[in-house]
Amino acid sequence: MKFRKVLAVVLSAAMTIGALAGCGGTTAQAPAPAATEEAAPAATEEPALAATEEAAPAEDGEVQEITFMVWDDLEASQDLITKGYKQSVDRFNEDFAGKYHCTPITTNLEEYYDKLNALVTAGDTPDVFIASPGANLNDYATTGVAAKMDDYLNADGWKQTFTSDAVFAGGTYGDDGGDGPGIYAIPLNIAAACVFYNTEMFADAGAEVPKTFDELLDACQKLQDKGYTPITISAGTAWCLSMVAGYLCDRNGLNLQDIKDHKTDWMDPKVINAGKQIQQLSKYFQKTAAGDDNDIATAAFYNGEAAILIQGSWAIGQINGSCAEGFADKVGVFAFPAVDGSSADPNRVIAKSDSLCMSAQTQYPDAAVQLIKYFVDDTASKYTAEVGGKIPVTNVQYDTAVAPPELAYVMDVFKSASSTFGFYNESLYDTEAGSTFDNCFVEIFKGEDPETALEPIQEYYEENVW
Repeated sequence: MKFRKVLAVVLSAAMTIGALAGCGGTTAQAPAPAATEEAAPAATEEPALAATEEAAPAEDGEVQEITFMVWDDLEASQDLITKGYKQSVDRFNEDFAGKYHCTPITTNLEEYYDKLNALVTAGDTPDVFIASPGANLNDYATTGVAAKMDDYLNADGWKQTFTSDAVFAGGTYGDDGGDGPGIYAIPLNIAAACVFYNTEMFADAGAEVPKTFDELLDACQKLQDKGYTPITISAGTAWCLSMVAGYLCDRNGLNLQDIKDHKTDWMDPKVINAGKQIQQLSKYFQKTAAGDDNDIATAAFYNGEAAILIQGSWAIGQINGSCAEGFADKVGVFAFPAVDGSSADPNRVIAKSDSLCMSAQTQYPDAAVQLIKYFVDDTASKYTAEVGGKIPVTNVQYDTAVAPPELAYVMDVFKSASSTFGFYNESLYDTEAGSTFDNCFVEIFKGEDPETALEPIQEYYEENVW
């Protein structure tokens, strides 16, 4: 039986159990809006429910308790985006004191989906939870875990506060399950996968910003010869490595739709070549890359221990939240380079948005929706850009002079992009296919022959997809 069908049965059964138990509170990519001083005027903030210092108590006289699950520690994290999420929860709790209250459920990114799925299976789905577009969100939308949000978006003009309907593309699903066609997730921001680099190290080594993969190798060699660690990356957190693999597959000309339609397969020379290029690049990784997780690898960059970090633009929040004073002024950004000799479009960018879902079984949908609104109101959206360095999805006006300088560089990459595509591990047939792809490239990184290392993903598609 295919993995998605198994998961659908498990999640659907969990929803039935949750309903009987009366459990309580608990893909196309969006184009980036231009970030300029002439940004569209901010929409007036009007919460659908009146939030005042003297909020009316719940009808039964008790505070409606809801939960919000996120993949970071809201209290301890230095990541600026996470700090913004905490501010949204705190504002919500303060404004609705005596009526609503939100208790966060926190974990780490590596364990997030396992723990969330365990809660879903136990019939204790959080009232609001964060998710990424792709296979994970698809499972929640089509198995009745996530609630359809269209009616809430269309009430009181909430949907018109977003930049366009396109930002909802990653959270929109057809009628193959769930509660019918519609929007099942509210986007929070847009991020792009880019190459961050230390401009001082590059200048000292005489390295140029590369336009091609061969030029990237040349820059890395110059950095290494000068005594610098060229690249910091996590192979211990497999999706970090597979992000680079996805770029290389795309730059070699692989079309994922051709894989899905079985016009080609995972033994395609384009994929094999991407594997060989990972091995070429890996000799410039930090020596501890195999065991380092994402946080450790990112810290190596903002601590000045490596010259290059290939990461999503959410790293801006980590860099500016943790680095020494003045370090951000040394950070440049460039698009992942083209592959020499390939006819593939070199201007495509990996992009994604974090999104919020509401449990279809929440006892308090009004409270849950109001909490979600606090994550995308003008206060939160300005913070997203001006402090967190991510691209907001609403028509908020923000000060580009205040925002981290890296955001402007990321926006330049977006402006030059011909199109966007998703992370490979979130764009394949299902979550099992995504993790299998990740693991295959970890084995390639460790030195296994690409054709041999890719056999598990090839076999998975033969058994489950084709």
